[in-house]
Amino acid sequence: MPELVVGPLLRHVDATSASIWVETSVPCEVTVEADGARASSPTFSVHGHHYAVVDVEGEGDYRVRLDGEVVWPPPGRPAGHIRFLDPGGPKRVMFGSCRTSVPHDAPHTLSHGVDVLRAYARVLAGRPPGEWPDLLLLLGDQVYADEPSAEMLKFIAARRDSEPRTEIADFEEYAELYRIAWTDPEIRWILSSVPTAMIFDDHDLRDDFNTSADWREKMAGVPWWHRRVVSGLGAYWIYQHLGNMSPAERAADGLFRELRAAEGDGGKLLDAFAEHAYEVPVDSRWSYCRDLGDTRLIMLDSRCARQLTPGDRRMIDPVEWEWLVEQLDRDGAERFVIGTSVPFLLPAGIHHVQNWNEALAQGAWGRSVARWSEALRQAFDLEHWAAFRRSFEDLSRLLAKVGKPVILLSGDVHYSYVAKVDGLPVHQLVCSPIRNPLSRTLRLANIVAQFGLATLVGGWLARLARIPRPPFAWRVTNGPWFSNALATLSLDTTPPSARWDTATISGDDVSEITTVRLT
Repeated sequence: MPELVVGPLLRHVDATSASIWVETSVPCEVTVEADGARASSPTFSVHGHHYAVVDVEGEGDYRVRLDGEVVWPPPGRPAGHIRFLDPGGPKRVMFGSCRTSVPHDAPHTLSHGVDVLRAYARVLAGRPPGEWPDLLLLLGDQVYADEPSAEMLKFIAARRDSEPRTEIADFEEYAELYRIAWTDPEIRWILSSVPTAMIFDDHDLRDDFNTSADWREKMAGVPWWHRRVVSGLGAYWIYQHLGNMSPAERAADGLFRELRAAEGDGGKLLDAFAEHAYEVPVDSRWSYCRDLGDTRLIMLDSRCARQLTPGDRRMIDPVEWEWLVEQLDRDGAERFVIGTSVPFLLPAGIHHVQNWNEALAQGAWGRSVARWSEALRQAFDLEHWAAFRRSFEDLSRLLAKVGKPVILLSGDVHYSYVAKVDGLPVHQLVCSPIRNPLSRTLRLANIVAQFGLATLVGGWLARLARIPRPPFAWRVTNGPWFSNALATLSLDTTPPSARWDTATISGDDVSEITTVRLT
């Protein structure tokens, strides 16, 4: 009898339909039933795993059948729930990043804190659906391929003794990594009931992924890296990106059509796509856009789309840039919400330090200093928008011309804060981590480096390297906060507001860190 391995995940939702993603144990027919509506799809197979996406035109609690047998909801557990998106757009958008998948026992709670996503699932299960978030944005590091849990390490050790022994190596291990991350009962329920949109960051593949041309050159010499990156991007397409697409986009997607039409296993098709996406990034787009009422959501790939050419570094390549300009120029939006895994607006001091580091790494003070600066960049993760100064300045000028409110949502840095551009309706909201806190020592170090020392010396270093001033000024208005957290952007208030919540130590409730009005 077929069984659910992962899912159901409620992914793309609009005003008339909802997309349900599943992984099953064997090939089968997947049927979703909701409010009298019924839709089915056969699975397709990749590397011995089996997947389906079913688009259903019904709301309310739903059931999932595999070859006619009900497999969801599990006995004694709440059903998944579908709510179509209000034509006016979402009222509440929850977001966050950086969630490790370790047990919820006392030792791991001490080392990793309480899982705020799991705590929120417990809270939402006791509230009516009208009080739930309309959308959950996961902004990177949904899984940690380079820092697997003890459970994942046991899985690796049981199947191979080759390198990398403490990291993910292939698609089979990625599939297990996602299974562990998304099948805790509370996590499974919230992902079945709150629509999700996702974008990756480095740990979904490997720490510092695509930091620089030097990084890519070094990794090209690592024997196991090619298999790893092909598997990682392929798994990302299956587990995360596929659900980001609307039904129409999915129907038009060449790879999806090929996988569904393949006789037998489509692993080679997926691998060929992923390999090309890594080697020729301009030919693949992981970014996507949704019009949600009068809000336009733009989820921007700030990892694979990077152009790393020395002397012409860009956070997003020219092809991706033209796509972004088009999304910001199109009519129909009263505000823009831009998800980018790495923050656009950093504390000003560290912004200047990253500007300075990039200039030196590109030879502003000679080859010897360039080598030292490259090592510094990789050691201290100096790879945000500020480290791609050309792209930062281009986007700054573009946002200044938009003339409408822009709210940038990011994660990555393992603390949360709010930044505001002077004189423009542009805000940066950062929420990180969901579950992967910095130690007290690293928290203090970050406060000193990002908000203390860097503030004093960053501008001086930038001037010393003859770096021009940014197109506009900004400041951190709230934060930093270092707790595990999820944030909720409320778009139904005037002005919009954002609230950060952390979890109580029991993991049964959430408590407010702060609420900020985006004036």
